Amino acid sequence: MVYRRKELMESNKKIVVLGAGESGVGAAYLAQQQGYEVFVSDFGGITDNYKEQLQGWNIRFEENQHTEAEILKAVEVIKSPGIPDKAPIIKKIKEKAIPIISEIEFAGRYTNAKIIGITGSNGKTTTSSLTYHILKNAGLNVGLAGNIGKSFAYQVATEKFDLYVLEISSFMLDDMFSFKVDIAVLLNITPDHLDRYDYKLENYAASKFRISQNQTAGDYFIYCADDPETIKGMVGRSFAAQQLPFSIEKKIEQGAYLEQDNIVINIHQQHFQMSIHELALQGKHNIYNSMASGIVAKVLELRNPSMRESMGNFKSIEHRLESVAVISGISFINDSKATNVNSTWYALESMTSDVVLILGGVDKGNDYGMLKDLVRQKVKAIVCLGKDNRRIHDAFEDVVEIIVNTYSAQEAATVSYHLATKGDTVLLSPACASFDLFKNYEDRGRQFKQAVKEL
Repeated sequence: MVYRRKELMESNKKIVVLGAGESGVGAAYLAQQQGYEVFVSDFGGITDNYKEQLQGWNIRFEENQHTEAEILKAVEVIKSPGIPDKAPIIKKIKEKAIPIISEIEFAGRYTNAKIIGITGSNGKTTTSSLTYHILKNAGLNVGLAGNIGKSFAYQVATEKFDLYVLEISSFMLDDMFSFKVDIAVLLNITPDHLDRYDYKLENYAASKFRISQNQTAGDYFIYCADDPETIKGMVGRSFAAQQLPFSIEKKIEQGAYLEQDNIVINIHQQHFQMSIHELALQGKHNIYNSMASGIVAKVLELRNPSMRESMGNFKSIEHRLESVAVISGISFINDSKATNVNSTWYALESMTSDVVLILGGVDKGNDYGMLKDLVRQKVKAIVCLGKDNRRIHDAFEDVVEIIVNTYSAQEAATVSYHLATKGDTVLLSPACASFDLFKNYEDRGRQFKQAVKEL
């Protein structure tokens, strides 16, 4: 189904894009291609590469301001996921009853491709990348977009893919209304971004469940049967799609489960089995990620040998438990993408040596309590990397003897190196956003890797 709003196309055709990052610039290009008058507005500065693209396409834009007179003439506003609803310009747009949508919603109107949408608090990027890898290696004409790579809108404008694997965040889902996902994956629900959801987990969970909205009986909803918040959230909600759960704790009739160290997938006479020891991605959390990707592959009736090959040779993504170097017998791991407590829990859970843990950044209302047992078992020292580290000290001063404050990636790497001994692991897994000292988690991860190389 292609969602086109003909009535909009025929009348006032002005679209305003708020935010000139990857998704905004891609949406602007697609809107222009579809015959809209486009104006892009960013309250901050626009990076040179995006400015050059907009200029090259003759798309009008402004930076470091929002000109209300210009914005409020729009028939529709495409909003960057990073702009909260409480932003003054958003309130004014809503007062005028101008529809606000996401780039994903907009781009979905102009493609007939089958959509695989993957969401969850943790594992989205890994599972999306693995799913894309499996599908591409099987010879399918597939694109990868959403929170990862080139924007969905830009790819819809410039490519002709038969399928898309979309990594979809809760912020994107909040502004999606008519968009339909053919195969929806919900990996887990743990507290994250609660500052955007009135500090209520049920509000954040409701956002995640929007991945299943508009699905029909011919679609699929894949979810983790071991995740308590997912199971709790499913109570009282109806799902039109066929449900395919995955579990490592119990046998599943239709879906995936673990049997004597083998992943087993059964879907409508489609059967797949693979030893967890042969998986490229190791660790308990990655068994879940591999199960989710494997179910998608079997729904699409991919051949087992091709699946086994792809699940066995997948290369881990940058900034997610990425091995950086081994120096003097000390392993350095970059897990900068761990921007919430649960991601850090997964990272620690997969460690097999003593750990010097680098934590800190912009705290999004974190509850560090769930980390305490693992920190007690595995962590010999904590190195804080952030402007304000009081909450980390308060949470762990009774658990870890050594807690040190640092204010740059270089300082954090150097201090960690001196605190570690041969056989230990220095793990950057901050459990916090990066915006206090870095541009984003990628910048934090790259600065850390550079600092390690200079030791």
